[in-house]
Amino acid sequence: MKRVAESVGRGAGSGEHRAESVERRAWSGERGAKGEVRMVKYSREEMVARAREVVTREAEAVLALADQFDESIVSVVELLLSCRGHVLVAGMGTSHAIARRCAHLLSCCGTPALCIDAGDSLHGGSGAITADDVLCIISKGGESEEVNTLADIAHARGAKVIAQTEHPDSTLGRESDAVFRVEALAGIDPYGMIATGSSLVNGAVCDALCVLLLELREYSPQAFHMTHPGGAVGKMDVPDET
Repeated sequence: MKRVAESVGRGAGSGEHRAESVERRAWSGERGAKGEVRMVKYSREEMVARAREVVTREAEAVLALADQFDESIVSVVELLLSCRGHVLVAGMGTSHAIARRCAHLLSCCGTPALCIDAGDSLHGGSGAITADDVLCIISKGGESEEVNTLADIAHARGAKVIAQTEHPDSTLGRESDAVFRVEALAGIDPYGMIATGSSLVNGAVCDALCVLLLELREYSPQAFHMTHPGGAVGKMDVPDET
């Protein structure tokens, strides 16, 4: 299958400029009689406009998240705030990438957290879970075998489980101690499968949790400065606590 269609001036050494046409594949919902996928050409102006459209739509999806916050987020915050061990954040695929970001920011905000690989955990990594921990799982469908098995192991070890999912009635949702339902706007992800916009929405949920926990713990700039002594942030002047 051709990746990019190119129109190239031939004639080596002739000094002719190569003319390249950048094309993208567009899914129309149906293939042609021979199974081909139509190619749609973008001009330079159209590419800029399309990029702006994507970001605008994603911003709308994150903004729409505000209306989804209800009392269930309080239950999640209470579990995280009362955690005596570590908050362990997990997910599969793109959700794992969001889990890594979430764990990092939680630690930055005064809540000790680590990202745990759901796949590796089924091959011994779950031994890190203790009864003092809280396992937070990000899963759109809530039916991934790896994360559900990890949730079972966490419960068997006495840990609490939080689900961040679009389907509270899923296996993961039913087996969790607290559930926050996250639903991204329809059509925000290409083909409804590639988690571009929806991953930003899930990341925004984590941001809200981080800020709430930071403020509830009264985690100070001075405390954060001790956690982050490196880079440009570590060189910033932070006044002493009074």
